[in-house]
Amino acid sequence: MVLTFVIQTFLARIYVIPSASMERTLHGCNGCNNDRVAVDKITYRFSEPSPGDVVVFRGPPTWGDNGESGGGGGQRSENVLVRGLQGGLSLVGLAPPDEKDFVKRVVATGGQTVACCDPQNRVTVDGQPLDEPYIYYQPNLGRTQADFAPVQVPQGQLWVMGDNRNNSADARVHGPIGVTDVIGKARVIVLPVGRWGGVPDTDPQAQVSALGAPTWTSGVPLAAGVLGAVPLVWVSRRLRARYRQADADDPPLDAPGRATPPRLPDR
Repeated sequence: MVLTFVIQTFLARIYVIPSASMERTLHGCNGCNNDRVAVDKITYRFSEPSPGDVVVFRGPPTWGDNGESGGGGGQRSENVLVRGLQGGLSLVGLAPPDEKDFVKRVVATGGQTVACCDPQNRVTVDGQPLDEPYIYYQPNLGRTQADFAPVQVPQGQLWVMGDNRNNSADARVHGPIGVTDVIGKARVIVLPVGRWGGVPDTDPQAQVSALGAPTWTSGVPLAAGVLGAVPLVWVSRRLRARYRQADADDPPLDAPGRATPPRLPDR
């Protein structure tokens, strides 16, 4: 328990995804087998969140409890023993944490201006449309994002939005969050077992700055590696063949006419 407390306080912690606002990146709903994610609490001690990062953060006062929170003080029992058990279970992601925590994706950072939408129904940052392959449009909620006027994100704050774009109460409703509110970066889905895997942190702004590079270029490193490996394999096979031939031509140590190495006396 001491080791668990130290790890989850300073290194990483397991959080339960409480709502569907991050579908399909992260699964969550009432009565479901919700995802449990390991949240890295070290990275942002040395750097700040970047666009595309999926972050867990303490909800500022303006966020309140909108049904997407992973916890809340009112959910703790008044019984001291039960409350202590709930606190212990929250350390390993089997009960909600004490504070109201949320999980969203960083779309823009301090100093950038975010708005929606361009003619192709895309969010823009500093006038440039974002490429957001992670967006999910929940059936029966439409496939058009709600427009909002340009907002310049204050320095030291983040504009965060849910991947389930039309079923997420995020910065469009509550405003940006402070960098200091961020607890950590969601790294890995640890439960359920069938959902094991990393949490993608695709940078939507980097896609735009790629200058329209064709998709086939993504396979160039792999192709180059394969092509580079072919001559190496061929050379290694040739060398092995030569060594085998040399061994076959070389007479054994006890063959007639071959000097036998001296043997040390037994002592």
